[in-house]
Amino acid sequence: MSRVAVIGAGAWGTGLGIVLGRKRTHQIRLWAREPEVRASISSRRVNELFLPGQEIPESVNATGDIREAMEGAEIVVSAIPSQFCRSTFEHLRRSLTNSMLFVSATKGLEEQTLLRMTEVITQVVGSNQRLRVGALSGPSFAKEVARGDPTAITIASQDAALAETVQREFSDPRFRVYTNSDVIGVELSGALKNIIAIAAGVCHGLGLGHNSVAGLITRGLAEITRLVVACGGRAETTAGLAGLGDLVLTCTGDLSRNRSVGVELGRGRRLPEIIASMRGTVAEGVFTTHAALELARSRGVEMPITEQMDAVLHHDKSPREAIHELMTRSSKSETGL
Repeated sequence: MSRVAVIGAGAWGTGLGIVLGRKRTHQIRLWAREPEVRASISSRRVNELFLPGQEIPESVNATGDIREAMEGAEIVVSAIPSQFCRSTFEHLRRSLTNSMLFVSATKGLEEQTLLRMTEVITQVVGSNQRLRVGALSGPSFAKEVARGDPTAITIASQDAALAETVQREFSDPRFRVYTNSDVIGVELSGALKNIIAIAAGVCHGLGLGHNSVAGLITRGLAEITRLVVACGGRAETTAGLAGLGDLVLTCTGDLSRNRSVGVELGRGRRLPEIIASMRGTVAEGVFTTHAALELARSRGVEMPITEQMDAVLHHDKSPREAIHELMTRSSKSETGL
């Protein structure tokens, strides 16, 4: 029996717990910070706060004790918002063992350091032990994963044995896992697509049509590819599940929280009001945008969509003005990305 600890009981952490719980050979402990989530799962086998209507298998047990969640775990899945990753791993560091495999399922960058999540985890705990870590990413709305819609994602790690283990332990006929060695490309693609999704939502909120969104997705992919390559990742990764696949999903799907934020911005609502109405859920792109822009500047990479979204999100720029400036930039060659 495989013992798995899922750290974070939001929609995505719960969805992954459901996937893992579908295998009778798995025992899953789901760490939930919110008492109401633990009570809901224990009494009704559903996470009413973050993933209502999706039954959670009996093999998934919720706990508020992070050390209890970690005890005996062979695989540790981190599904917490990026801004809490460092503090959470600092708290659980004493519960870690050399035999554990770590899977980061968070799509974001740390605002202060500009680090990817596997880098944060490695920095916090890697100095004391040999850390085996990978990044799980791809087009995967939690609600659709939980209800069993066919889904394909990727596990990225330079540790081939870890990637193969995660592929084997997570895969089933409704959840297909591919392997990839490009951790940089997979993690950056997963983080940066949220920014483009906010921009796509802005287009919808402004009443713009499919032409606008198609152009935005295409040029957004060019931005993502430029930064991935500049940081040492591979261009072909951005054309895969963690890149183009997740980008299309997040820019067009109504379940996308990042797109929803953009829609409301386009309709004239202010960001603090939008965030307050999200009932504790997180749109990672809001936090990632400024970090991505700083990372791009440090690498000498031009990212005009990211720059405009940063101005809209954090400097009160009009969404319509941002779109106008994108359309009136100096002429470029498409093949130069």
